[in-house]
Amino acid sequence: MKKTSLIKKFEVLEKEFHEIYNSIIQPHIVSNQKKYKILLKKYRKLEEVVNIYEKYKKKLTALQEANYILKNDSDPEMKEIAYLEKNQILEDLSDIEKKSDDLLFYTSTKGIENIEDDHRNAIVELRSGTGGDEACLFVEDILRMYIMYFKQVGWKYKIIHAQKGGIQGYKEIILDVSGKEGVYGNLKFESGVHRVQRIPKTESQGRVHTSAITVAVLPEIKDIEMKINLSDIKKDTFRSSGSGGQHVNKTESAVRLTHIPTKITVECQEERSQHKNFEKAMNVLRSRIYQNEKEKRFKERSIKRKSLVSTGDRSVKIRTYNYPKGRITDHRIHKSIYDLVGFMNGNIQEMINLLKLSEIEKNQ
Repeated sequence: MKKTSLIKKFEVLEKEFHEIYNSIIQPHIVSNQKKYKILLKKYRKLEEVVNIYEKYKKKLTALQEANYILKNDSDPEMKEIAYLEKNQILEDLSDIEKKSDDLLFYTSTKGIENIEDDHRNAIVELRSGTGGDEACLFVEDILRMYIMYFKQVGWKYKIIHAQKGGIQGYKEIILDVSGKEGVYGNLKFESGVHRVQRIPKTESQGRVHTSAITVAVLPEIKDIEMKINLSDIKKDTFRSSGSGGQHVNKTESAVRLTHIPTKITVECQEERSQHKNFEKAMNVLRSRIYQNEKEKRFKERSIKRKSLVSTGDRSVKIRTYNYPKGRITDHRIHKSIYDLVGFMNGNIQEMINLLKLSEIEKNQ
């Protein structure tokens, strides 16, 4: 990152730090515990950024002094000391710049509704789109990519629902992903259409085909945060077609829930117990209803964004995986990474960080 660009970002976040400081002492913020906690957490993170920025500015001043001595002082001994100091300062500046990267990936509180869910766990839904069996196979590939990424960052996941493809792969799979913090804040950028260009295993003439899947990432909402009237829910049970041995064909343990007001439907069949499947389905249903309401509020307030980085619009192509060229391209930020093997093995954090940075810039 260029020094001028880094300083500009530091200055923006320093200004935001002082704005938050003035906000959290206001009575209407203190009385709103939810918003207060979000702002206080943001304040503490920005405080780290401001402290690093102070060190960075001191080092830049020291570098100017060393350069002045090297250019203007006639004393050889002073020049030698300045030369050694300059080398040490350059090393220190480099270390600070590296440490600053992650700290600069915090969103502006001017869009408080966009960041208030970032700390939550997430519901991740993968569905095959155009491309038939090849799309189902790509769902399985992306599932593996995410699982490898979860292992890297120390997150846990559970399969809530899975529907196998015709030959291989999945038509649909839903995961519950949990971690210490920032699960949704990282994964929300994955929402959208993921397109793959490659030669399918079934293609005899070696032609490249294009297929697509959709990814939906929802913030996980707890029962105490959203109460759903059970009279608004239609519950159906059926025999599971998933794994589980002979049991799945003997009892109706699978559950389908339909929220009548919104017509949102959720299925779960991964557990042997109907009760456990009901609980998991309710968890997904709460998240979908919450997201549905959130999108309504955005529309009502006429919030129009130039980028789909943080809207989670699943109807828009966000990324292309080009196997012949070994390239992954994110169309929202026009960024390509030429390490498809590494990316599909879970090395996706670099792209996520770039998307976070883009969100910061668009929120200023």
